[in-house]
Amino acid sequence: MLLDKRIQKKRIVSKSYYKEVRKMSRWNEAKEMYGKIGVDAEKAIEIVRQVPISMHCWQGDDVGGFDSKEALSGGIQTTGNYPGKARTPEELMADIDLVCSLTPGKKKLNLHASYAIFEEGEFADRDALAPKHYAKWVAFAKERGMGIDFNPTFFSHPMVKDNLTLSSPDETVRKFWVEHGKRCLEISEYFANETGVPCVMNIWIPDGYKDIPADRLGPRARFKQSLDEILSIPYDKSKVFVCLESKVFGIGVESYTVGSAEFALNYVTQKGIMPLMDNGHYHPTELVSDKLSSLLVFHPHVALHITRGVRWDSDHVVLLDDETKEIAKDIVRNDALSRVFIATDYFDASINRISAWVTGLRSVQKALLLALLEPTAHMKQLQDESRFTELMVAMEDQKTMPFGDVWQEYLRREGVEEDYITKVLAYEESVLKNR
Repeated sequence: MLLDKRIQKKRIVSKSYYKEVRKMSRWNEAKEMYGKIGVDAEKAIEIVRQVPISMHCWQGDDVGGFDSKEALSGGIQTTGNYPGKARTPEELMADIDLVCSLTPGKKKLNLHASYAIFEEGEFADRDALAPKHYAKWVAFAKERGMGIDFNPTFFSHPMVKDNLTLSSPDETVRKFWVEHGKRCLEISEYFANETGVPCVMNIWIPDGYKDIPADRLGPRARFKQSLDEILSIPYDKSKVFVCLESKVFGIGVESYTVGSAEFALNYVTQKGIMPLMDNGHYHPTELVSDKLSSLLVFHPHVALHITRGVRWDSDHVVLLDDETKEIAKDIVRNDALSRVFIATDYFDASINRISAWVTGLRSVQKALLLALLEPTAHMKQLQDESRFTELMVAMEDQKTMPFGDVWQEYLRREGVEEDYITKVLAYEESVLKNR
């Protein structure tokens, strides 16, 4: 009996050993194949592991936050009721820790203002939020070597009147939200000072009208005035990168959106702040992968929210689809990894939320690694020399290169297993189903 157990153990060890040997062999072969087309796979791995991806906290609790009991509103909606939604800061932090352990690469934490953490019996409305209300998030991030990005929360609040905030004709409403924006600037600088990592503060408002408005100019003029007032307070522009995010439409604001793409791009250009493009916030035939290079010509930095729109801005889990790959290619081909701030932004409550988080983050990492494995200089030369036949063939050849083996090696170096669903489902059984 003892001998049988020893033989069985030896076979298991042997099987595991040969599996690793095969992986290393495949990695070496892949490295050699990429080398033949002028690509250094080692360098690609080293670069991608240093590119920070800002992971959005709101996937874990369906954009609920901790400062209000208001239902999610403001032209956005989460669908599904899968078990295990995080209900407290402690639960959300535990979920984030698991996600980080299952994804490779460098990360930042992306918070909305609605995730303020109050002491028992304490409360501050959004126009009175202060750095102390995020001290626990700072401690969490610092312990994990993460920076923090920030978003004022202009939705899911009683002071959103008739779907309007910073563009409201009601001065009481408008001033409330202007003050919220100012407080968020102060908090953003606090994050940068505490973590030692610059903070991207993104402004997005849900303002608009369900039906055709009589006045399109007035709301946009008030929005501009509000933004000017927010940005009038001093802040360290080397530590806080303020950006403005546009949108086409939302639920309940189908006919007119105040913060359109044209408004946002003109405003950031005039004020010298940063544009943010969410690839779900444009018409279905518009592609952020095509827009990005235009912005890089005129702006030193650009911010992205990577999502997956299905028919409209539906914030589906990011996959390794064509547009995600094309966005990554345009960043890498333009040598813009240090100029583009990348964040994920989606919320799916129809499936396991942890798996949704991990799948999306891994998809962005895969897309970046794929882009780094292209013979970029060679392909640009072919284009500049009008050798378009050869360029097409070179691009097609990329599709059958052994990317999977390089991805496996990247995971191995990061200490991350390829199989994440097993741990996710185990966590669901032991933790999520008990919430």
